[in-house]
Amino acid sequence: MGRYIALIIVVIPGVMAVMGIKWMRDTLFGVLQAPFPILWLQFLIGFLCFAAGLSFVGGFIFYRDRKRNKVQLKFKKK
Repeated sequence: MGRYIALIIVVIPGVMAVMGIKWMRDTLFGVLQAPFPILWLQFLIGFLCFAAGLSFVGGFIFYRDRKRNKVQLKFKKK
């Protein structure tokens, strides 16, 4: 049960990062999606979603690896 919860915790920000990439790509091709009134706002929200999703997934993996002592010495807790 715990593995499924961890999977859901990682998948939701992962999907958010993918949507951010899609919105940024659509902005570069000039395609305006429904919830956004202007292209630059679509790009900005897409970038923020991508950065937040990527940092959450990266932080989750780093925390898990640090807990299992699979990181370099400079990243281990003192």
